This record gives sequence, C-alpha cells and structure tokens, in this order.
Amino acid sequence: MLFLSDENGGARNKGFALQVFTGRWFMVFSSFMIMSVSGASYMFSLYSREIKSSLGYDQSTLNLLSFFKDLGSNIGILSGLINEVTPPYVVLTIGGILNFFGYFIVWLAVTKKIPKPQVWTMCLYIFIGANSHCSTNTGALVTSVKNFPGLRGIVIGLLSGYLGLSAAIITQLYYAFYGDDTKSLLLLMAWLPTATAFVFLPFIRHHKGVQEKNDSKAFYKFLYMSLVLAVFLMIVIIVEKCLSFTQTEYSVTTTLMLLLLVFLPLGVVVQEEHRIWKAKKQHMNNPLSIVTAEKPKEVMMKSAEPSSSSDSCWKDMFRAPRRGEDHTILQAIFNLDMVILFLATICGLGGNLTVVNNLSQIGTALGYSPHSITTFVSLMAIWIYLGKIVQGVISEFIIKRFKIPRPLMFTSILLLSCVGHLLIAFNVPNGLYVASIVIGFCFGANWPILFSIISELFGLKYYSTLYNVGSIASPIGSYLLSVRVAGHFYDKEGLRQMAAMGLKRNPNEELNCNGGECYKLAFIIITAVCLFGALVSLVLVYRTRELYKGDLYKKFRGEEESTINTVVETEMAMPQNKIIGEPAAN
Repeated sequence: MLFLSDENGGARNKGFALQVFTGRWFMVFSSFMIMSVSGASYMFSLYSREIKSSLGYDQSTLNLLSFFKDLGSNIGILSGLINEVTPPYVVLTIGGILNFFGYFIVWLAVTKKIPKPQVWTMCLYIFIGANSHCSTNTGALVTSVKNFPGLRGIVIGLLSGYLGLSAAIITQLYYAFYGDDTKSLLLLMAWLPTATAFVFLPFIRHHKGVQEKNDSKAFYKFLYMSLVLAVFLMIVIIVEKCLSFTQTEYSVTTTLMLLLLVFLPLGVVVQEEHRIWKAKKQHMNNPLSIVTAEKPKEVMMKSAEPSSSSDSCWKDMFRAPRRGEDHTILQAIFNLDMVILFLATICGLGGNLTVVNNLSQIGTALGYSPHSITTFVSLMAIWIYLGKIVQGVISEFIIKRFKIPRPLMFTSILLLSCVGHLLIAFNVPNGLYVASIVIGFCFGANWPILFSIISELFGLKYYSTLYNVGSIASPIGSYLLSVRVAGHFYDKEGLRQMAAMGLKRNPNEELNCNGGECYKLAFIIITAVCLFGALVSLVLVYRTRELYKGDLYKKFRGEEESTINTVVETEMAMPQNKIIGEPAAN
C-alpha cells in the first residue's frame, strides 16, 4: 500500500483501498473464502453417525438421506437460471438462507430439541441444506470462470480445491469452537457458511474484459498457498489423532490455519492491485498510451455484444453449433456429447460417492478402530483437494502442451477408481487407507474435469445453467449405487447375521453389519459399473479429438492482447466514488 502523510497521500490511500475492495482480485479472494466453508456435503461421514444413532436408522435409510444430500447439492438448475438474469449476490443470498434453515433444523432433530421427524421430512431438511451449495458454488465459481475464461482450468481447479479442503477447515474450526461435541458440528455447518456468504457476497461481481497476460502468475501464487494450507492441515490432522489435544491447543492450530487461509492470499490481492494502481498512475502521466489503447477497447466491447436471433430456442435445439462455440441450454442438453458425458459421470461419481458417504460405516464393518476411521475420514478432504488441484492445473498443462483430449483424463480417473473399489470389495489388509486416498483423489478430480469439458464443448454463454446440468449426474449415480446397491446388500447381510444369532431387529435401533461380506458384492458391482463408464468415456474421447487438437483459448488470448490496458482505461474513466454503487453486470 501507499503510506503518505499529507492530505493528498491520505486520499490516495483511500482510493487504493477502494480499488482493492472493488477489484477483480478481491473478488477472487472472496470466492476462495466462500468455497472454503461450503463443503458440508463432503462431511456426511462425520455427522451421519450421530444421525443414525440418535434417530435409530438402518443403513438403507441413512443412505437414502445421503442420496437427498447429494440430490440437493447437485440439483442447481434453478440457481443457474437465476444467475443468468441476476447479479451473483442474489444466488449467494438464497444459498445462505437455505444453508442455515436446512442444517439448523437437522441439528434440532439430532439434539432432540424437536420431536423425531419422519424420514421424508429429514430428507427434505437435508436436501434444503445441501441445495444451498448449488447457489454459493454457482455464484462464486461461475462468476470467476467468466471473469477469467482463458484460465478456466486453473480457476475451476483452485476453487474446487478450496471446496475440497472445506471439510478439513470446518472440522478444525469445530474442534476450536465446540471441542469434541459431535452434534455441534451440525450447528457450525448451519451458521458458518451463511455468515461467510453474507460477508463476502457484495464483492462477487462480473469484471468484463479485464483479463491480462500475467494473470496466470497470480493464480499460481494462490495455488502454492493452497498447497501449503493443505500440507499444514494434513500434518495437523495426523498429529491431532496421535496426541490428545485440548481445546486450547485446537485454538492455536486453528489460528495458524486462518493465517494461511486468509492473510497469505490477501497479500497477493494487495500486490496485484498495487501493480494495477502503479500502471494507472503511469498512464495518467503518459496521455499517448491512453489514446493508443482506445481502439482495441472498442473492438473488444463490440465483440462482447450478444448476437441476436429471432429463431425459437425449441426450433434450434437439434441444430447445435460446432463444438467449442456457445450452445443454448437445450442444444447442450440434447447433444450426444452431453449424453455420453452424463452417463460416464453417473458411473464414476456414483461409485465414488458411495465410498465418500459411507466411509465411516465401511470402516466399522471391516473392523477398523474408531480412531483410524476418524483419521482417514478427515484426511479424505486432503485427497479430494489434491485430486481437484492436479486435474484442474496439470490437465490444463497437458492439453495445451500435448493436445490430449480432456475426456481421456476422465477415462483414466474412472479406471483408477476401480482400484479403490476392489480394495474395499476384497477387504485387503489395511486396504481402506489406500482406498480412501485413491477414491478421494478420483472423486475430487472428477469435478474440474466435468466442469471444464462442459465449458469447452458448449461455451460460456449459458455456463451458469450447464454447470448445474452436469452436476445432476452425481445424485443419480449416488441413488443407484449407494442406496439401491450398497445400502441394500449391507442391510441384507446385517439381517442375515442377526438371524444367525437368533435375534430380531428393533425398528427403533440402528442396524449394523460386521465383516467383509457386508460390502463385497456391492463393490464388485460398482467396479463393473466404473469399467463400463470408462468405456463410454472413450467414445467422447474419439468424438472430441479434433477439437482438442486446435487452440481452445485462442479467442480469449486475442482479447487479452487487445485489451492489455483495459483495467487502467476502465478505472480511469470511472469516478472512484461510483464504483461501489455500480450494479453487477451479467
């Protein structure tokens, strides 16, 4: 920052502070903060034990709740449509309200502050709470992708990575605030994401035509900081499970975590905005540079104007443009590429979600200690994060360098997940540790690949909606493989074990199953489904090979080169006292 003692210096400091808070980099930072506490749906294994024991559910009922959790966290078409026609703060506000209502009611039920709800009402509460994530993710991630379209791979990877870390972040905050009161985790999940969304939603806005050549350097700085945060969390989780921490010690580690989460990225924001501030001062002192930059700016503005068409969207839904160009919502939904991608995603995410949602019950059935189960449930957040980062960043490099179709990486992830499923199916000694790493990595990697493929095949014009269309595959796969397969065979084996001991089940008590047979057949079936999904995805690889041989982001680099000074021009032309009151553009 610029620290000057005179009155003009004070005005400059105020102007710079205003630029920081209204700039595109603080928008990115705000998106990180929102996503870092929006992963309650990844924590189902931690609080599902309280729901199962407090309300006396069997595994099929618990898996039904997990299905509605997945359904809520992925049915975001309404959020996408709202975000198409309103500023991002609208969907973020909706998300905050839904989050608090849903999880607060679940907390009241688990703590028995209200009468035991019927199963369908618990499903509704879980759905509402989880559905808030669609709104917050759409408002933060989609806006960031549209602000940096030429860097969408690393943007999606980073924001998804923070979402993956959120389970570990929320867990650390829970230990610091509430100690070892497991039921209070639901209360924290109710108020923390809502409060964070309301604090940062004023800063989530569209910044059109301001992307620069060196923006990738700033994102790589954010990447390195997120890696440091992930390593810190992994070390802390391992140490906490090896030693007995007091609440005061948890407060110390949580404070260090917040320093890495908040203040290091904020330093990058200030650094980048200061660079823009200096460039603006140089342009003010050199009027010729302003004149020479005007013409490219006009070109950019004209190219950004949407093309009008009088044809009906229903009439054109089977006449899609070329791959990579902007599709309408219906053109994308009825496109064969979308159908293939959707089917492969059902197979991949369905199997992975079965493990993520049932990891605690799987560990108990296979004979792992509660201490071990808590450890790898917590660490799975790190593996999910690494999967998202690796695929979001490394895949971008591979595509640009070697022109390999991104769907081929999707195929490799499906094949790798089969290894984790087989380790569980055959109860390999200590295999669940390896399986949790493999499945966590694959589950995390699926999301940036899916969202990147959708943006590359169907364009960014209706990305808010298409982003959420692709997510629908997740709850479908979860219902088919988690509820109808894993839950069914678990309960069947549990009832067989009780019958063998001459016992009858009490409907008000939870149903447990012990031994490798509880999940063996289910995960053999899931492995076969994943292999089928890998074969289906190879069809998409073949169909899109020509698209990825070309330069996917050429038009965005063209905008960067022609508008390298657009940030300076826009801010110089706009009075500083009017920036905050400017409505967000859509």
